[in-house]
Amino acid sequence: MKKTTTALAALLAFTVAGCAGDTTSGAAAGKDTADGKNATAHPFTLDNCGTKVTYTSAPRKVVTLNQAAAEILIHLGVGDRIAGTGYEIEKPSADVAGQYKKIPQLSAKGGTVKHEKLLEAQPDFVYSSFASFLTKEEAGDRKELHDLGVPTYLTEFDCAYHQAVPDANFDMLFEEYRRLGKIMGVPEAGEKLAAEQKAVVDKAVGEAGKRDKPLKVMWFYSTFEGTPWAAGPGGLPQHISQLVGVENIFADAKTKWAEVSWDEVAARNPDVIILADLTRGEPNDTAKEKIALLKKDPLTSKLAAVKGNRFITLPGAAMDPSYGSASVVPALVGGLKKLG
Repeated sequence: MKKTTTALAALLAFTVAGCAGDTTSGAAAGKDTADGKNATAHPFTLDNCGTKVTYTSAPRKVVTLNQAAAEILIHLGVGDRIAGTGYEIEKPSADVAGQYKKIPQLSAKGGTVKHEKLLEAQPDFVYSSFASFLTKEEAGDRKELHDLGVPTYLTEFDCAYHQAVPDANFDMLFEEYRRLGKIMGVPEAGEKLAAEQKAVVDKAVGEAGKRDKPLKVMWFYSTFEGTPWAAGPGGLPQHISQLVGVENIFADAKTKWAEVSWDEVAARNPDVIILADLTRGEPNDTAKEKIALLKKDPLTSKLAAVKGNRFITLPGAAMDPSYGSASVVPALVGGLKKLG
């Protein structure tokens, strides 16, 4: 309790001092020139997940509540402003590993950032890819942080925990890059990243073959106490399925990541099983473990997709909105072509 009180007092002092230096309007203050002549004019307000958030200046001490959020900021060229991150679930990709390893970890691998650790980092901006992390039980809810003078950004893919997002698509992710670029005072970097990733997706979609009858696929993410979890509607896997012309067998589920059953999997009989390759250390997380499980189970071992090794392995973290999501499309198209 004493440590929390001390951290809170420090953060309050930090944020009050910051606010005192940002009393001018956007027009009077002009552009934040710290990042170049094309930087964003602050302050400005965004409607983010139904909450109006004002960003008074380009953040200098950011806390990202998960690895994917940190990697997006690194790709925007502002990784050196990340004061801490958490929820690391996989080895960072080679192109960001050097910068990522320099960021202080505010939680154990696979663990979440707690409110006390967040306060100790004295952030001036908090960014999360998951609504469940911005709660009183975790890093603190958004109102609480905003009342402390710390603006937040929550991905529009997860405004409400676990719920399907109508018409979720890559345009939402590209807009997130633009918004983060604007918040961080590097709008051109946001535009550039969005354009680069859009080109990757468009090229792959153009190379996708067409079939008279779409292949049925299962996006097999993980298991929990033996029960499989698969992609449902309202997430990027469903959108990618539509882009490349395959049918997600659980498109009628109630959530974007659905708890299903092996009986349902067998009854829907996918032509191809897309395996999330995860390195969190949970049971059956890796693609290799998933294949062994499918081949061992009395029910799934009889499926034609399992007997025929009709598997496509993709990075599990990239199935949630992240910098790696665009690369899923060419990887899936290539995998489908190899399977014939």
